[in-house]
Amino acid sequence: MTIEAAGGSRPRVAVLGGGVMGETLISALLTAGWSVDDVEVTERSAVRANELSARHGVRASRGNVKAASHADVVLVAVKPDVVGVVLDEISAALREGTPVISVAAGVPISFYEQRLPAGTPVVRVMPNTPALVGKGASAIAPGSSATDEHLALTEQVLAATGLVVRVAEKDLDAVTAISGSGPAYAFYLIDAMAEAGVLLGLTRDLATRLAVATVEGSAALAASSGDHPVVLRERVSSPGGTTVAAVRQLDAHGVRAGVVAAAEAARDRSRELGARYGA
Repeated sequence: MTIEAAGGSRPRVAVLGGGVMGETLISALLTAGWSVDDVEVTERSAVRANELSARHGVRASRGNVKAASHADVVLVAVKPDVVGVVLDEISAALREGTPVISVAAGVPISFYEQRLPAGTPVVRVMPNTPALVGKGASAIAPGSSATDEHLALTEQVLAATGLVVRVAEKDLDAVTAISGSGPAYAFYLIDAMAEAGVLLGLTRDLATRLAVATVEGSAALAASSGDHPVVLRERVSSPGGTTVAAVRQLDAHGVRAGVVAAAEAARDRSRELGARYGA
């Protein structure tokens, strides 16, 4: 298949699963230029299906088989524990060469390739929650039959969700530890900063607003400057000043070591979860 279908139209996409990530993908597709006529979502709840159709203008149904049979691309956005059921359901309905893109956390490519027709191109995606506001970080990994064209298509689909990078599947556990679980680390830091502000006499609302804006601004500066984080930190740290005193306490309390340990724990847990599916 090609990224642009005959006549310049985009490939028809079936989004299987209308949860939070499924809706995020619908929004991303429409933002990236897909027509509502070329996007269909399936959702077990009729109420939720009607809600998605009304909100985004796309077709919504409860039939995975029919949606998959009409699609040029299938996006699997169901919960990991029902992926096997969905794959068994749609396997015979897929047209030859139809790429399957998965955002189901922890389910390895081999799980898909064992249940889908031989030669089906599979691309696995590890997104994160800031994708909901277009500030996400997603890593994509190809299966044995996925080509650069399929990866480019996946990048096109995810373009409106934020940063998209290509990795080997073996690196997805590390990606999960950094960007997949990473938003929780950032929220943890924001909460700690806000709590410190309250301790120092600020109202909780003001302390939280300052903490959120500071983290948001610091991330934007790091992204736009291209400088190493150490360089940026040193620019804030005047000799003998307040920031140096503060960072010294962060080091003394093992914050850096704690973040590394947290990432290692997340990676190990990701491996354990993947092992359930034969990873």
